Amino acid sequence: MTKHPPGRNPRPAPTLAARTMATLRHTTRYLEAGPSDGPLMIFLHGWPEMGLVWRVQMEVFAAEGWRCIAPDMRGYGGSSAPAASEAYALSEIVQDMVELHNHLGARPAVWVGHDLGSPVAGALAAHHPELSRGVVLVSVPYFPDGFALANLLPLVDRKLYPTDEYPDGQWDYCRFYVTHFDQTVSDFDADIPATLAAIYRSGNSASKGQVYRSALVTKNGGWFGSAHRTPAVAPDPALWPPADFDALVAAFRTTGFRPGNAWYLNDAANIDYAQTAPDGGRLRQPVLFVNGDFDGLCDISRGRIGEPMRQACPNLSATHQPAGHWLPLERKLELAETIRSWAKANLLS
Repeated sequence: MTKHPPGRNPRPAPTLAARTMATLRHTTRYLEAGPSDGPLMIFLHGWPEMGLVWRVQMEVFAAEGWRCIAPDMRGYGGSSAPAASEAYALSEIVQDMVELHNHLGARPAVWVGHDLGSPVAGALAAHHPELSRGVVLVSVPYFPDGFALANLLPLVDRKLYPTDEYPDGQWDYCRFYVTHFDQTVSDFDADIPATLAAIYRSGNSASKGQVYRSALVTKNGGWFGSAHRTPAVAPDPALWPPADFDALVAAFRTTGFRPGNAWYLNDAANIDYAQTAPDGGRLRQPVLFVNGDFDGLCDISRGRIGEPMRQACPNLSATHQPAGHWLPLERKLELAETIRSWAKANLLS
């Protein structure tokens, strides 16, 4: 039994303290909350986020006795943002997290990932199983052969995305990032507040089973077509509280979108890295996957996208929420409750 078993606690939300740790190869800025001797839970954000995306979940679990950590991943926020695209290969990012984990005391952690944070959490658990007592993957399932376009295409729902019309299915945007990298970055950077406001929209039940906007990027000549910038969009305060959204905008005004988008340029290296994982990349730890019912990218109830995860994770629990792709923001407290229930059943007995 852990020293600090999670349970509901009426105490005020803990303060998130910003810290920085540095090694010879990388600097990581991270948020911390909760007792220093509590069980460790590390939250990994995806694109285009930062550690602050996990505010509510961190506050919940820190109040219940967990030591909660949320780094700004490589290329984001206050962490290092190398210029070279190959610096954003998954092997480099996992090593960042290994170094952070050592800095925190090297006790096995529960790793929680969303969006591209999920491939990081999965790869870390596969390559360094001793560092992980459990894995929570939100929105993006685990791919033991590597999260890469070549491994995603065989899993596309071809009833929704016929090959002749949508050769890359909902992953067309990944292809466009590679073939039109500079344009994509400049389009996003043209109006950073509007770009981020347009990206962060809640899921809609009416979109379920419909062609997702990410499948149309090449056809439209970019996310924003010939305008090469997003139209003015007001941010949704139900997703990002205004102060947190302002912090997100300020971070992207410093880094721009180039570092975050460079994560998509390393498919070959990421596949090679996946092949070096022991045990064929299987995750023997307890794994929770939280699916968004209205997620046009990764809804595992459609097509075969969840099959590799089901085959590679023998101790898998899968659940769902009525949300789109930004599930940690759309279902803040509900996600915390889902993780709490899973942890109680799988880690604390």
